[in-house]
Amino acid sequence: MRPSIPKGTRDFGPEEVLKRNFIFDRIREVFVRYGYQPIETPAMEDLKTLTGKYGEEGDQLLFKVLNNGDFLSKADEDALKNRDSSALVPSISKRGLRYDLTVPFARFVVMHQNDIPFPFKRYQIQPVWRADRPQKGRYQEFYQCDVDAVGSDSLALEAELAQIYDEVFTKLGLKVVVKINNRKVLAGMAEAAGIPEHFLSMTMAIDKLDKIGMDGVKKELAGRGLTEEAIEKVEQMLGIQDLSGLKGVLVDSDIGKQGVEELEQVFDYLSLGDTHNDIRFDITLARGLNYYTGCIFEVAVDTTVEGQEKVKMGSIGGGGRYADLTEVFGMKQNGSGVGISFGAERIYDVMEELKLFPEDKANTLQLLFIAFDDKSHRYAFKALQQVRAAGINAELYPDPKKRLNKQMKYADNRGVPYVVLVGDREMESGELGLKNMATGQQESLRLEQIIEQLK
Repeated sequence: MRPSIPKGTRDFGPEEVLKRNFIFDRIREVFVRYGYQPIETPAMEDLKTLTGKYGEEGDQLLFKVLNNGDFLSKADEDALKNRDSSALVPSISKRGLRYDLTVPFARFVVMHQNDIPFPFKRYQIQPVWRADRPQKGRYQEFYQCDVDAVGSDSLALEAELAQIYDEVFTKLGLKVVVKINNRKVLAGMAEAAGIPEHFLSMTMAIDKLDKIGMDGVKKELAGRGLTEEAIEKVEQMLGIQDLSGLKGVLVDSDIGKQGVEELEQVFDYLSLGDTHNDIRFDITLARGLNYYTGCIFEVAVDTTVEGQEKVKMGSIGGGGRYADLTEVFGMKQNGSGVGISFGAERIYDVMEELKLFPEDKANTLQLLFIAFDDKSHRYAFKALQQVRAAGINAELYPDPKKRLNKQMKYADNRGVPYVVLVGDREMESGELGLKNMATGQQESLRLEQIIEQLK
């Protein structure tokens, strides 16, 4: 059998995993500094937990898990006979792989609401799955790094999340644009265009603007039943660049004005501190997920920055405020939440393309012992324990009978910076040969000196 992996997934070797961990560590470090606590949830959730939360298109991308055992024994016979997959699924599948980390988090909060303090601030770094068409920057299995706060309506949290984006990407050495909008502004736009009943259709179309262009958005809106006049009004509003210009357009929409006021407050909070990236209002930002009710975020690589202009990648982060998600699961108190996510896979791809990973993240091994025979191998094995006890990452080539050039080639392949050579002369003198693999320089040092030098 020829080995393979499913489309939309990928293997990661040691070097790739170390680089990914570099990303995770920087993200986690910032999450913890801002007071967020870690949780984990199962890879599988009940389908009833997942369905109806992501919109029509999102529900179609859920991976369903077949029931255990003879799953056809309780299958809907009519659906099976008519080859109606939508009607068949509920009878053969009760579980699904999680689509994101936000809905499972809302479920977690409701189930544990008597055991956690509110507002509850959590972070979560785990894989999610989507039955999407694989392409550049889009995978069927990928990691999300989420940070959410639930139990407070304070817009200071939105500003804090924008600061988290800013700080993380600064630490990663990547310049980004953090776009902010508000679903209430979009609702006000629908009212101003006279199409409040088409709000979801409008946002779903606008969410595809960067992929299909304005002509594509207009075509999709027309296909959903909007009049030419309404489409023209939507297009005009999508050209507004700032909040002051938006106020006049939404003057007759209470919900629209509320959205503008919330955005003004978020940017007021942000003005109280320094940021390093471009954080801006963007009226074209829609975020297609149904559960967003307030401020929404999206992050893209800043292609105006020298060296990043050739990066072709979609959003590398996104999120927003959801006021009602926990109520779906029976929350009895204020369950309003807000959160953002980092798309770890896309961030990895961008950093790899731009060569932003530190060179030392490609290898964690600091020292390799090489012995010439069985006796020196035992001697090196004992010395190895002292080196590791001192906190130095080290290993011993396991087969001393291999030729020296073969052992040195292994050291080269591992990219280890230092090699210790152990033979009869070294054991007698107590001074070991420490070789710098980059310069080729070799010196004789006692083990204690080697440890001190490498520490």
